[in-house]
Amino acid sequence: MPKNVLFIMCDQLRWDYLSCAGHPHLETPHIDALAQRGVRFERAYVQSTICGPSRMSFYTGRYVSSHGSTWNGIPLKVGEMTLGDHLRPLGVRTALCGKTHMAADVEGMKRLGLAPDSQIGALVSECGFEPYERDDGLHPDTNYGKRNKNYDAYMKERGWEEENPWDSVANSGEDDDGNILSGWFLDNSDIAARAAEEESETPYITRRAMDFIKEAGDTPWCLHLSYIKPHWPYIVPAPYHDMYPPETHTPVVRSETEQDNPHPVYGAFMEERVSKAFTNETTRTKVIGAYMGLIKQIDDQMGELMAFLDAQGLTDDTMIVFTSDHGDYLGDHWLGEKELFHDQSARIPLIVVDPDRAADVTRGTVSDALVEAIDVVPTILEYFGGEAVDHIIEGRSLLPMMRGATTSLREFAVSEYDYSFRQVRRRLGVSVREAKLTMLFDGRWKYIFAEGFRPMLYDLENDPQEFNDLGDDPEHAGECDRLKTLFFQWARRTSQRTTMSDAKIEARGVDLAEAKSGIIIGFAKEEDLAAALAEAEAVEKK
Repeated sequence: MPKNVLFIMCDQLRWDYLSCAGHPHLETPHIDALAQRGVRFERAYVQSTICGPSRMSFYTGRYVSSHGSTWNGIPLKVGEMTLGDHLRPLGVRTALCGKTHMAADVEGMKRLGLAPDSQIGALVSECGFEPYERDDGLHPDTNYGKRNKNYDAYMKERGWEEENPWDSVANSGEDDDGNILSGWFLDNSDIAARAAEEESETPYITRRAMDFIKEAGDTPWCLHLSYIKPHWPYIVPAPYHDMYPPETHTPVVRSETEQDNPHPVYGAFMEERVSKAFTNETTRTKVIGAYMGLIKQIDDQMGELMAFLDAQGLTDDTMIVFTSDHGDYLGDHWLGEKELFHDQSARIPLIVVDPDRAADVTRGTVSDALVEAIDVVPTILEYFGGEAVDHIIEGRSLLPMMRGATTSLREFAVSEYDYSFRQVRRRLGVSVREAKLTMLFDGRWKYIFAEGFRPMLYDLENDPQEFNDLGDDPEHAGECDRLKTLFFQWARRTSQRTTMSDAKIEARGVDLAEAKSGIIIGFAKEEDLAAALAEAEAVEKK
């Protein structure tokens, strides 16, 4: 049996901010080296463009409308099977170093009598992962994010006596007079973080991952190494803070035509505070420099990590998945953050390194197949020899494709977004239940179904920058109808029958399963039943 999986996720890393994806100035040689050892999937899409629901899809292999965790802080309901639930029966230790953005279903656990500090309760609370070191890196002084006491202790050992070193040291800088400047404010993004490089979050969590790998010994493991960065606060320690001056930044991708009578939902997102902040070129320039520095730091840590695997003799036994939970607009399309479905937000980097010799035929290649975040779970499950559970997992394994199969996985990719928590909903006067968007992308046409509004439509073949929304163009009404039909076909899928597989239903038979169990309906005479059973038995023997 294959030995290990290293499942690496960055937070808010755009697909095009890697040199292997074509960035002209940001060199990421260690991530590029992974692409040379495996397959880089050029058209990979998340199932939601915000952290929580996207990650829950990554961890369950299910669409957002299936698992129900539609926004940050909405619990993943008790009973949803995750990667760890699929791997533990195979003897695989499934652990976490870093972020999950998981919110436990406390009410459901209480109803079922599951104590959070019990073995099962802890796994349910932590999205199925053994929490070797959880660090969500968000609002650590509130209930929104979990405080990482280990990191606090480490920073105190380093001489920092701050109450919250994550905030005041790792994510803050200083001016010339010693005043602390918070990295939460975008205009402080060009200042070096107070933390030394080795003290900052990315190297720290890399070392903790190495600790886990050394401790795991000969037990097969799947480690989810989940970096907090390059997600905001956009601040990075020296020497990364000033590596990328403005001349290394790619031009902003936006058009004045996008502001001319935009789709109501799109227009409302343009009015968000973060979107307006990124229209200020000074602010945007500072953020981009820090964002690139954060990615460069991650790439350097990839070099450290891969050298460690080599030294431990684990490289040839370890599958590596490198990806991100969504992208970042960074001012493109007049937007900040993520949330809508332009490629800057919904498209992600995805590199898979399969150490099996059967994958030699595809090493170093780039695949243009449409793949989704939910494909990661079935890929890892198949790698460990687990049986497919198609009635639960909606994604599809990438292993056959990586080992030379030429069949495509799907006709289209889907991403969903619940904007009910955003000011956009109130600005539009939309009810909570109607504040939802669904993107369907077939490789050329990107169709966005907006509940209560007209659709959005982009032709990426003729408009790769996604500047021209054709959703209200009469000449494209037929295309909208075609894609709407595909959308409703997808929406009618069977996704909640997770307790019995199609194969088990097929094995029960159709006409006589009830009769065999003693429920005799529809037979006029006893001899009719006997004849039917005899006929069924003869068919089964064949």
